Amino acid sequence: MGGGRTRHVSRVVGRLLAEQVRVRRAKPEGGAEGQARAVREALQELGPFYIKVGQMLSTRPDFVPRAVLEELGQLHDQVTPASFATFEPVLAAELGPRWRRLFREIDTSAPLGAASLAQVYRAQLADGALAAVKIQRPGVEQVMAEDIRLLRRAARLLARGAPRFTAVVDVSAMLGVLFEAMEAETDFRVEAGHMRRARELCEEFAYLSVPRVLLPPTRRVLVQALAPGVSIRDADPRAFTTAQRTGIGRDLMAFMFCGYFLDRFFHADPHPGNIFVAPGEPAHLIDWGMVGRMESGTSRHLVLALLNLAANDGAGLAATWIDMGTATTWADVAGFRSDISLLVPKIASVTLEELNFGVTLTAILVHATRRGIRTSPVISLLGKSFANLEGSIRYLCPELSLTEVFADNLRTIVFGLARETLSEQQAARTALDLMIAAPGALQQTRGILRAFAEQDVTFHAKVAGEDDRRKKATDAGSWPFWAALALVGYLARGKRG
Repeated sequence: MGGGRTRHVSRVVGRLLAEQVRVRRAKPEGGAEGQARAVREALQELGPFYIKVGQMLSTRPDFVPRAVLEELGQLHDQVTPASFATFEPVLAAELGPRWRRLFREIDTSAPLGAASLAQVYRAQLADGALAAVKIQRPGVEQVMAEDIRLLRRAARLLARGAPRFTAVVDVSAMLGVLFEAMEAETDFRVEAGHMRRARELCEEFAYLSVPRVLLPPTRRVLVQALAPGVSIRDADPRAFTTAQRTGIGRDLMAFMFCGYFLDRFFHADPHPGNIFVAPGEPAHLIDWGMVGRMESGTSRHLVLALLNLAANDGAGLAATWIDMGTATTWADVAGFRSDISLLVPKIASVTLEELNFGVTLTAILVHATRRGIRTSPVISLLGKSFANLEGSIRYLCPELSLTEVFADNLRTIVFGLARETLSEQQAARTALDLMIAAPGALQQTRGILRAFAEQDVTFHAKVAGEDDRRKKATDAGSWPFWAALALVGYLARGKRG
């Protein structure tokens, strides 16, 4: 399996790099779009893991070429459906030779969805319940394990060969976040656990639900309730009342905010195909195979970052971003503050119709990397989740303002963060003070959260005192992207045979 997989990776990447060289020679000025499209097609051909890597890279404008960035934003994991005969042995192995007795009917003629990891079929259980049966493709686990080994090795070699770049962009850590997020992709028992937890967390949201797991899950088969309706991309907004549209949009945002900042457990892939809606029904968030997690300090800094953005405070946002990551020894902190102070007024308080907030958030990476500021690796996954969420909601309710919804949920978030740090009585007092102190509430909240988030006062003093001694960071440019791609192809080629 390993040899065949590495040969395939080597062949695809080698063909891609050869095409890049050919296009550059033939069209030195106008071949960027064709090159970018070839990158997207190659990643789709390589399968689920490389698709997820590409989707994360689509939120990294600091070192991915602009044309490639736009193409990676269109990555999707759709493949030609395989015949049901390919999956029937998996059902028999996981559910037993009498698996058909569990179902009154299963539509094997056409799957509900086909991806490189699994196919999903519509079914009716013996008790009459409508279900979606997710079946893993044979051999996927071994393929992904080989891909992980290959990419880990490429990241280590890149770190040794380009230490200045990897001091700012921690490729190994970024991949590690992705590896952890995709843990459930090869074990549906883990995904079922994610679904149960998410279902509990969304109980308080009237316009949001997560399908119930109907049968005991196995490693390669997951049977869940069939989500009603259609993808949010295909829904007709006119079929919904205004209350339904805005309710779904607000609940989706609020649920994800709680996941990012309080539960630190969030759906990492809320693209339109994973959100089903129908008039009169709550939205259903499906496919919990990719879940993000973050530690408490990062989530608190992110709350503070959003507060600074809502307050149009570029200097505060820059300081929070540095606190959340690391300033290299050559970082230009003053330059970074200036960059963000110019950026923030352009993006504060606009609607989703005018702003792609997830991409805007990660666009700060361009300035951070250029100025020598290393950003927390979880931001790439968070940026992907943010961007997917906004793109999904925009189909149904483009007039929603993310900052307004965040402000509406601020008390819940702050109260939850306070409870982690203070006694319940003190937390209640803090939350009540925030509710009463209307004009000064935002500034007061930012001060409290900064106190929660800051862990090392001497570090902050050192950053402030070293501005004049730091050298200006060089622009990372796009060479690391192409170098990393070539390195993966080289390593795969070296393992052939």
